[in-house]
Amino acid sequence: MGFDAIWISPITKQINDPSRAWHGYSQQDLYALNANFGTARDLKDLATALHKRKMYLMVDIVVNHFGSSGFPTLTGGQGINPFTTSDDFHNLCFVDDYTNQTNVEKCWLGDVLYPLADVRTTSPSVRSTYNDWIQELMSNYSIDGLRIDTVKHVETSFWPQFQHAVGAYAVGEVADGDVRYVCPYQEGLAGVLNYPMYYSLTKFFSNTSHHSADLIAQMKDLSTQCRDPSLMAAFSENHDQPRFANATSDMMLAMNVLAFTMLADGIPIIYSGQEQHLAGGNDPFNREAIWQKGYRTDTTLYTFIKKLNRVRKHAIASPKSNYTTSVAQIVSNDDHTLALKKGPVVAVYSNRGLFAVPYKVSIPNTGFGAKTLVTEVLSCRNMTTAGDGSVSTRVWRGLPMVFLSSAGLKGSGICGR
Repeated sequence: MGFDAIWISPITKQINDPSRAWHGYSQQDLYALNANFGTARDLKDLATALHKRKMYLMVDIVVNHFGSSGFPTLTGGQGINPFTTSDDFHNLCFVDDYTNQTNVEKCWLGDVLYPLADVRTTSPSVRSTYNDWIQELMSNYSIDGLRIDTVKHVETSFWPQFQHAVGAYAVGEVADGDVRYVCPYQEGLAGVLNYPMYYSLTKFFSNTSHHSADLIAQMKDLSTQCRDPSLMAAFSENHDQPRFANATSDMMLAMNVLAFTMLADGIPIIYSGQEQHLAGGNDPFNREAIWQKGYRTDTTLYTFIKKLNRVRKHAIASPKSNYTTSVAQIVSNDDHTLALKKGPVVAVYSNRGLFAVPYKVSIPNTGFGAKTLVTEVLSCRNMTTAGDGSVSTRVWRGLPMVFLSSAGLKGSGICGR
């Protein structure tokens, strides 16, 4: 599909309980690998194969907790390595109040049956151990970047030193829709998963009755509150949330949310199975085994994502392009339609859906010249701008539209150019 990187599940050894450990977030030993995934040689071979393809390897990690068969604070380390004493863990209490940050950071996730022992990350010895471990992991397996789980459950002062030890791009999971809560974590980490945008984005595109005001407000908030929106990770599905198709089977809405994810601000992430239009609900039903679907490469969304990747790479490579660092500008909108300009790309998104009656849109401030030939690259239709450079067109069947200068497409392979 043209991606630059793959993100894989946590690779550390898990607790010996398949019902708890199959997803990879109940680690027991930082210094051993999950044998269900393969050997150290297999992981090194994967990194080598990716690098030969000029791709990157991103690995998921957890520093907040370990899978526990008991309570380390009472009975010792419970087989956890390298943290083996009660002093390495917070006292037993379970997170039960997400409005209380102390409770979020110092209490345990899980429950009495399936506890996740919460590491005392304020401890200097724990911090030193983690910093040494991550440097070794990155070096041993030629890892290029990290996704970090449950970041908001660790105090913010932990992250700057850890990010320095990583020495590469790290994106943290801060699962919250409040921009003012999420953005400060980017002071310690290179990036964070853009959960505020995720909630607004999926709300707007999953329901034809929703209006664009919340999405627009969220875009403006992110551009002013976050240190660098270009390093935030954009997504519309992941393994912790219901699939987009679980909310709506409308293929046009799925295409719009994918186009926005791929072409608006941030580093886009597409969750495995999204290209198959899988419709699983809450965990674990949103973690379907993709191999059972046959790895189809002829689905509507597979080919659509492949085209979006080609468009995005062309935009990045365009002369004098600031595509990756610029913030998308809203040039036109109504309750159900949003037109954005980002670098050389002008895109139109709609949540009217498959059964929408065709309607006309006029897009000002495109950056295109007067009477300039432009191409809508998803349908390969050509049209000419007005005397002021604006584009007037019709939205058919709720499809997204992406415009580029026709002259700039030469040699790109887009629309046969």
